[in-house]
This record gives sequence, C-alpha cells and structure tokens, in this order.
Amino acid sequence: MEKLSEITIDIPSEINLLHFYGQEEANLRFLQDALEIKFIARGNMLKIIGTEKEIHTADEVIADLLSVLKKNGQITKPDMETAVRISRAYAANSDGRVKNSGSFDLQLFTNKGVIRPKSEGQEQLISSLKKNDIVFAVGPAGTGKTYLAVAMAAAALKEERVGKIILARPAVEAGESLGFLPGDFKEKIDPYLKPLYDALEDMLPRNILKKYLEQQVIEILPLAYMRGRTLNNAFVILDEAQNSTFTQMKMFLTRLGYNSKAIVTGDITQIDLPSKKNSGLISSIHVLEGIRGISFIYLSREDVVRHYLVREIIDAYDKFDEESES
Repeated sequence: MEKLSEITIDIPSEINLLHFYGQEEANLRFLQDALEIKFIARGNMLKIIGTEKEIHTADEVIADLLSVLKKNGQITKPDMETAVRISRAYAANSDGRVKNSGSFDLQLFTNKGVIRPKSEGQEQLISSLKKNDIVFAVGPAGTGKTYLAVAMAAAALKEERVGKIILARPAVEAGESLGFLPGDFKEKIDPYLKPLYDALEDMLPRNILKKYLEQQVIEILPLAYMRGRTLNNAFVILDEAQNSTFTQMKMFLTRLGYNSKAIVTGDITQIDLPSKKNSGLISSIHVLEGIRGISFIYLSREDVVRHYLVREIIDAYDKFDEESES
C-alpha cells in the first residue's frame, strides 16, 4: 500500500467558505468520493490526506475551483466534475509519476489565479512556442486557445522578452451585419474584439491594462489594420484565424519582424466566410507545414476545458456533419 501524506491549504480570506465547502460540506464530500481522498476542514485551513499522486491531483482541483468561485461567485456540480476530470486525466506522466507543474515556464499569477496548462495539447502549445517563432493552435471551442495565447503574451511582456503585444481578429460577420449595429466604426468593431479584452482583463490589473492600451504597449485591432506594418520586439496573436482569407493570412504572417513571436488560433469547423475554401487558416496548413520555425498544434475534444457539456456538443455536431455528408 502506498504511503499516505498530507498537506494543508490556506483558503484565501476573501473566499466564502459556505459557497466553497457547500452546505454541510457537500462539495467536499463530493470531491472526496470523486478523488478517493480525505479532506479535513477547519475554518480557512483545509487538510488533504492521501498518496502523493492523489494530493497533487486534489491540490490542482482545489486551485481550479477557487478560481471558478472568484469568477462566478458559486461552484456547481458540473464545475467540480470538470475540474476533477481535467486534473485526473493529466496528473501523471506515462510512467505514472506526478507531473511537476513548476516545470512549465508559464506560471502566470493573474487577477483570476495562476494560469497553467490543463491538458496535453495545452502543454504542447507552450512547449512549441519555446522552439518556434510562429505557432498555429487549431482546435474546437473550449480548448483554451485564445486564453492561453493571451496568457503567454502577457507573460512575455511581464518578463520583458517583448516590448509590446498585438492582438488581431478578422471582422467577419457571423450571421450578423456590421452595418446595422449602432455607433461609429470603432463601436461597431469592438464586439468582435471583446473576447481579447476579456482575456487581458484576467491577466493584468485594470489600471495597468488601461495604461498599456493608452500607450499602445498593447494593441487590439481588426486584422485589416495590420497591413503595411513591421512588428519588431512584439508578441502577435491572430485570433479566429479561420475567418481570415488566404491574402489576409499571408499579409499577417509577413508582418513579423525582429525578436517577435506569433500565435495563430482558429477552429476550422466554425468558418464564417462565404466560401470555406478561401479560409487562410486551412490554406496555411497546406502551404506552411514543414517549414522550420513554424509549428502546428492540433487540439481536440480531449483538450476542452470549459463546461463538461462542451465535449458532448462538439461530438454531436461532428456526428451530424458526418451523417449529412454520407
């Protein structure tokens, strides 16, 4: 029988313990059964008893759920199920040893907690960026492509490995018309860029983010505004790249200058262009694969880190598409 160990976690004082532990510690009982481990709660001190591997997994789950509680104000059973599934799936290497999360360069402390990889695909994305200057992250919704890309950019800026961050998105109408939206062009385009703003707000204090935006240390702009620029000493992200055209993708990639890195994220199953064949993301896979310094990371349903139902939704749509084509 493997030797038991124990650690004690200090739950932050701002956490509502009733919401975290659950009514009559129902959340803790659920996690004990799911993780096959023992919890002892004494106010803000939470003791975890189990094997080294079990304790590591439980510690990961607790950290994730604290972040969920800070963000949403509550923890649901699906939240706990998702946290357990993700942490148990990736807590051990192939030889069964506990992974050392400290081995990853990305340990970014943000307003929402520590950003760290939560799947093998996300680990590959981080590792690939160390070795390559251009990385394509291709995969379905919920795999953390955009969020992790922004986290890596913020980490690079914080560590002064780059001097600025550029985030771009194609302004493609996904079933809606820009022309009918109220306001000037900036007001019309801002909704397309909102996910990038949201991610940055998790990475940086609001006053720092505001200063960086005002000083253009961080720029968030439509893809069309990239034309004619040379981006030196920058971390560049192209989000929703499946909605870029062949010409736009070529334009974006050729903006890269000295001491710069780029991440291109997209989902080839959610193309909003009139002709899917014209997608710059799809064409880049065929044109650029095999070039040294450019890497393609393909994320899958196994890397989904959103609500547990997102996997089921992806599978259902994939099945529907296959049946429609047959």
